[in-house]
Amino acid sequence: MIGEASFYGLYVPWIMVLATAALLVLWGVRRLLAATGIYRWVWHPALFDMALYLLLLYALSRVTSYLQ
Repeated sequence: MIGEASFYGLYVPWIMVLATAALLVLWGVRRLLAATGIYRWVWHPALFDMALYLLLLYALSRVTSYLQ
């Protein structure tokens, strides 16, 4: 997982690419959870969102490590 990605000559850490992808996926999952009404059962939505983001980031990092 150590490395960088080049975007038109700008080198960014690979974890930043994964963090951005996890954020985009989180936005979609949050919209889905809000539409289904699951947030009514969540005690603290901000903590839930942070934990969900970290789980998504972990999942993306594991998937990309298997692809290499």
